[in-house]
Amino acid sequence: MSNTELLEKPMTVAPIKIAALAGCRTLAKEVDSKLVRMRRELTDHDRSGIRLPGYSADTFLIDCECPRFGTGEGKAYIKESVRGVDLFIMVDVTNYSLTYSVCGHENHMSPDNHYQDLKRIISAANGKAHRINVVMPFLYEGRQHKRSNRESLDCALALQELSDMGVSNILTFDAHDPRVQNSIPLKGFDSFFPTYQFLKALIKNVPDFRTDNDHLMIISPDEGAMSRAVYFSNILGVDMGMFYKRRDYSTIIGGKNPIVAHEFLGDSVEGKDVVIIDDMISSGGSMLDVAIQLKERKADRVFVCTTFGLFTDGLAKFDEYYEKGYLYRLITTNLNYRIPELLERPYYIEANMSKYLASIMNNINHDVSVEGVRSHNDKIIRLLEKTKSR
Repeated sequence: MSNTELLEKPMTVAPIKIAALAGCRTLAKEVDSKLVRMRRELTDHDRSGIRLPGYSADTFLIDCECPRFGTGEGKAYIKESVRGVDLFIMVDVTNYSLTYSVCGHENHMSPDNHYQDLKRIISAANGKAHRINVVMPFLYEGRQHKRSNRESLDCALALQELSDMGVSNILTFDAHDPRVQNSIPLKGFDSFFPTYQFLKALIKNVPDFRTDNDHLMIISPDEGAMSRAVYFSNILGVDMGMFYKRRDYSTIIGGKNPIVAHEFLGDSVEGKDVVIIDDMISSGGSMLDVAIQLKERKADRVFVCTTFGLFTDGLAKFDEYYEKGYLYRLITTNLNYRIPELLERPYYIEANMSKYLASIMNNINHDVSVEGVRSHNDKIIRLLEKTKSR
């Protein structure tokens, strides 16, 4: 990202601070290190001499925690002053690795627990911080974004609750349906996409990955991922295909109608590498079913790119499909908790988002547009040109 706009507007909204909840501290440390470096570079190139105190620092992380009582009740404790700061609270609601004790029994943290801790931190800081921003890469209850029959609207209610508590901006990634922001029309809501980071990770880790129409095709695994796949295929100039899920609407299993079959719409994939792009892998059943069907249609290598890898049923099925040749590489971001075993798998590639997230937070703190960070067109074009010359 060019820093020209930030140099032209050296004043920030307020000194920036980052409060990372326990489940998000690994990502927060990476973001903090990138932000520290950015601020030092901006300071070195700035000659106005009007930077605010605390603009550049060794760290922007503040010490905070959410301890619990023996009954499982919790509270938030911010251990240093946040008066007058532009506070960014980072939370990963999918991190189930953390545990707490309830009357001697061990409980794993659920998304509801993380969300309550987020509200506790906001409560501890409200009235003191100049502005509160929430960085929630995986949007809490984002999959329950609309109502069918007599159902709750959990995501909309959560956004309204955060808004009522004084949160000014909510930053998320690849929201399941970004129209949920209609529930808080007067507050800031931004959903970002890791398209450039996916492509960069593929090109860097797969030397013979070719991005022309004769060797590559982009696949949408369902109707919901169409917009992502259309953008990816258009910017690369390659064909796109899609699957749609045929469901049994007479049955409900696990809160949803089971998938009967995946039907394919598109040109032949024979002899081509295919990239399946989606917002998340939950259990992975649908994604792996799509991979099998693509191999049956004589596709060459199958790459899977998803923003969030949840793997609710473990990795055994992915290991099996990799050994059988159905799956070649799996790319996810580092925006949510991933089990350590995944990082050691030979088929796994990480799309690191820490620099991107630091740039977003830096722009918001300067109160300048994030469109220069959000738009990946120029970056992708330069990357493709560099790849072709290679």
